[in-house]
Amino acid sequence: MGTYTRVGLAGAGVTCGLLLLALSVGHNGDDDPAASTQPRNATAAPPKGPYVALGDSYTSGPGIPAQTGTPAGCDRSDRNYPALVAQKLEIKAADFRDVSCSGATLADLSAPQTTGDGVNPAQLSALSASTRLVTIGIGGNDIGFGSLVESCVKQGALYVATGSGKYTGDDAPCRGRYVSDSGDTDEVRQRIQAAGERLADTLREVEQRAPQAQVYVVGYPAILPAKGAGCDDDMTLAPDDATYLDDKERQLNSVLRERAASAGAGYVDTYTPSAGRDACSARETRWVEPLIPANAAAPVHPNDRGERGMADAVLRTLKASR
Repeated sequence: MGTYTRVGLAGAGVTCGLLLLALSVGHNGDDDPAASTQPRNATAAPPKGPYVALGDSYTSGPGIPAQTGTPAGCDRSDRNYPALVAQKLEIKAADFRDVSCSGATLADLSAPQTTGDGVNPAQLSALSASTRLVTIGIGGNDIGFGSLVESCVKQGALYVATGSGKYTGDDAPCRGRYVSDSGDTDEVRQRIQAAGERLADTLREVEQRAPQAQVYVVGYPAILPAKGAGCDDDMTLAPDDATYLDDKERQLNSVLRERAASAGAGYVDTYTPSAGRDACSARETRWVEPLIPANAAAPVHPNDRGERGMADAVLRTLKASR
């Protein structure tokens, strides 16, 4: 996430600050560890670079010290998962390019992105025929996940203020804004499919620019619990709305995996290892921070523990491709 706005929400004595962040949603929708898939160009040994990391804020690591790189508006951490992967693979600094940026969409991979503090060049411009490893963590901003969370948090505050469903019998007030009464139409599902088509185009361009590279699409870690329980305080979400948001993340991850496989790219499952470590879980174990972070990170984004976990998932997938 790159750009965020503080929104005050009050109801039934509940006040929460939501930083609306363009989620580079980070997400993986599969619960099966075997969902990680392998790319073309796999070799007998892990690539030693050049390595290029593309992505949004779930890749860049906003709020995690130390922030580094240019432009400053991209909010890159020197402890985000690309940096940790490069360190573990002993890739030389000259052979590592992290061009991820908060707020990035798939369109920002092929065109300059204006941030609140500088302009990030088109991320794909970092690729070349010499590139041997590429990771891509993106898609959440394309489906408007940040706005979706904001909307559901507002609905959740109202839900609490009006008796937590006692009088309406509706435990998913936000879901009704996106899903038709019949259930046949789901606006967010349509966004996910469109994002998948854009990713397919992006992966074709990545192959053209870096034909010898191993390419991995990195899914998003668990942001909310699958059952929606325990999110009334930290996230101010009605229980079934939390479940709905988790379901949309799973769908996004599933489409990311499918598109990666179709393009001959690998897929990294970060959802499975992060299950139970979502924003509504304990401070000491969670990978993603809630609306008001207790660990150094941007709201509703991975903390240092989460970035380490994502790096481990990338490294496991690299190892499995040998």
